[in-house]
Amino acid sequence: MSRSRSLAGLRAHTRRSALLLLLPLLAGACATAPLPPVAINVPTRRIDYLKEVKPLLEKRCTVCHSCYNSPCQLKLDSYEGIDRGASKKAIYNGTRLKTMEPTRLFTDAKTTAEWRKKDFFSVTGNAAPAGANDSLMIQLLAHKMKNPKSTGEYRPDAEDLTCAADGSELAEYLEKHPNNGMPFGFPPLKQEEFNLIAGWLGQGAAGPTAEEQRRLETPKEADAAAIAKWESFLNQDDPKMAVTARYLYEHFFLAHITFGTPTLEYFELVRSRTPPGAPIDLIASVRPFDDPGVEKPSYRFRKIHSTIVQKTHMVYQFDDARMQRYRELFLEPRWTQEPHRVGYERKLSANPFKAFEQIPVRSRYQFLLDSAQYVLTTFIQGPVCKGQVALNVINDHFWVLFTDPDHDLSVRFPGFLKQQAENLTMPIELGSDGQIFSAVKNEYSKRAKAYYRARQEFAAAVDDGGLGYDSIWKGSRPGDQPLLTVYRHFDSASVHAGPLGNLPKSLWVIDYPVLERIYYALVAGFDVYGTVGHQLAVRLYMDRLRVEGESNFLDYLPVEARTPLMQSWYVDVELGKIGYVPAGFGAAIRYATIDPKREFVETLVDKLFPRELGIAFDPLNYVRAGEVYPPLPQRYENTKDYLQGFRADAKPGTGFVRLANGDNSNLAYLRLRVREGEDLVLTVVINRWHDNVAFFYGEDGRLNPKKDRIDFIGGIIGSYPNLFLDVKLADLPDFLDLINTYDGSPAHIARFAKYGINRADERFWETYDWFQKRLNADEPVRGGLLDLNRYYYTAY
Repeated sequence: MSRSRSLAGLRAHTRRSALLLLLPLLAGACATAPLPPVAINVPTRRIDYLKEVKPLLEKRCTVCHSCYNSPCQLKLDSYEGIDRGASKKAIYNGTRLKTMEPTRLFTDAKTTAEWRKKDFFSVTGNAAPAGANDSLMIQLLAHKMKNPKSTGEYRPDAEDLTCAADGSELAEYLEKHPNNGMPFGFPPLKQEEFNLIAGWLGQGAAGPTAEEQRRLETPKEADAAAIAKWESFLNQDDPKMAVTARYLYEHFFLAHITFGTPTLEYFELVRSRTPPGAPIDLIASVRPFDDPGVEKPSYRFRKIHSTIVQKTHMVYQFDDARMQRYRELFLEPRWTQEPHRVGYERKLSANPFKAFEQIPVRSRYQFLLDSAQYVLTTFIQGPVCKGQVALNVINDHFWVLFTDPDHDLSVRFPGFLKQQAENLTMPIELGSDGQIFSAVKNEYSKRAKAYYRARQEFAAAVDDGGLGYDSIWKGSRPGDQPLLTVYRHFDSASVHAGPLGNLPKSLWVIDYPVLERIYYALVAGFDVYGTVGHQLAVRLYMDRLRVEGESNFLDYLPVEARTPLMQSWYVDVELGKIGYVPAGFGAAIRYATIDPKREFVETLVDKLFPRELGIAFDPLNYVRAGEVYPPLPQRYENTKDYLQGFRADAKPGTGFVRLANGDNSNLAYLRLRVREGEDLVLTVVINRWHDNVAFFYGEDGRLNPKKDRIDFIGGIIGSYPNLFLDVKLADLPDFLDLINTYDGSPAHIARFAKYGINRADERFWETYDWFQKRLNADEPVRGGLLDLNRYYYTAY
């Protein structure tokens, strides 16, 4: 989007905002009559919310209504969310000049009355006589039943979405948009499903009974025993444990914690005013490092009883081995200072390099390496990463490596880290009210550049012989993940263990200062309710962290290769403007090929990573030096032929890539019907090539479709599918040929419609249910409900 289009959008938004202010004054003169109540047959038996209603809502409603990006803040992943209702206030707002009051379910209000004071309105309330219902929910569902066929495009940012607060507003909206009932843009409920919801609403939309609610909130016996052990561990009174517990809490406040039990239940780590054994009295701070308001907060585990959704499901296991690991990392080593409690002064607590300087740097860094995929996932799947502008700070596909602790400068020379503490401050120290001029001034990015230059100079002095393979962390413990893949799916992203896909354009090497700042700047310190200035400052700061990670990788390559390769990642950008400083030392590695980037990675993966970690290149997508993408097979007779077909379609610039570029469908799930009960599932990932990712505006002008390519990944990855594909094995040759040759002609569009499932297709819910069931079976612990907010594919 160009800057002029951005300004035009801002002006249009301002005009709309001004119009909204006038609407109450005009309401009496031009209010639309409410829709008539919907006639329903209220069953004589009690409809069970937990057994009947909740499973149906999950499959058809929660798939769009959960998390911060839930339309109208209507969260249907728990009864508490249904009862709270909806709001006209949008959490994601790129023009907000004042911090929004937080509206976190289970945190910022406890009762329905409290939510009404925060401008939430009911979607289940009914004022109609017996035998009828006029709630907003029934009206939207009934309207869809009467107008089942959707047409046109349906996108999550469409301006014709509504947050109607009453029957009059809803009537006016549906008069203008007659095909926008619920489910939005999808097929309607089946008649028996509609009758179930209608009957439940007619009975008063009751939730769980008191006893059912108690069971929902109460841990099972196995988990309760583990919770007691962990709460005892975290709440020991000595200063060393108090600081350790605080550090752990600040890194796990977003985690869905399990205790290694078979219950498949999850818990969140919270701060409470009350000690273990007493009911939790939640400290509802915006950030985990905010002042708790009590001298000694207790760390407690609260059971999560809302529906688990994939986009926020970041699992971490606490068990006996983990507790022993924390003893080894934090409690047994001698600290750099006499252990003492630390205060919560805002600037101090927003800088982990100062707040936790008494903990040995090695302990902190090794803790983060133990949790590498989780830490990066909190950034990639946390609240900061929603939308195109937030995600275009990263390339669509890159791999991440880590500096070995024995070679990390901050571990070897902690005095250097302490000396640079001021340059390592982040914009999060300003809180949520950062103003735009502060972000534009970019003071914190300037400090980050100063740190980076100092680091490069220091590294040249102490590592003058260059960096070898020994300075890359290779892992040693079961579960270590020394190489991670990051995929950007246009306006969402995902993190995966191992080198997925072909060799990416860019790679990062992350050291302790980069990893800790990624976490604190983009996760712990980010406030989704903050001002546009706060959000912009965080976005700009991420640019610095990306450059550092990329630069750390280039430091391993021959001197003459570093700047040209960096320039190839930043086409049309002066490297001085992004602050790139090549390392001042030579290369310790003697390269034998003309492609040192590839040689470096292949040496690590093929020869140096421990075999027991199972790190290997992706056999379907990775193309080694000297190999070329094969042509499509002439005949499909065996497995080798089918694999060749997929590899042929993974080459840059296929027709399907051009299709995906048209509507940002970057993530598709493919069901390959082999035989009954043995169907295969793959994820089709579109990697869009960016000439550079140095700017948060004008992304379209920096794309190069000729270099876009596809990765075919076994299983289901990501959280927001843009497209479902359903292909029979007998049709696979035709499907692969279509992806390869697609030209946008009517004939090709018709061929594609055979495989792509339109969101309005009568087969849609059946298709979605299959993929969701498959994810649940393949990933019983790490899987959750997929989100359909970004399902774009619509035929005409």
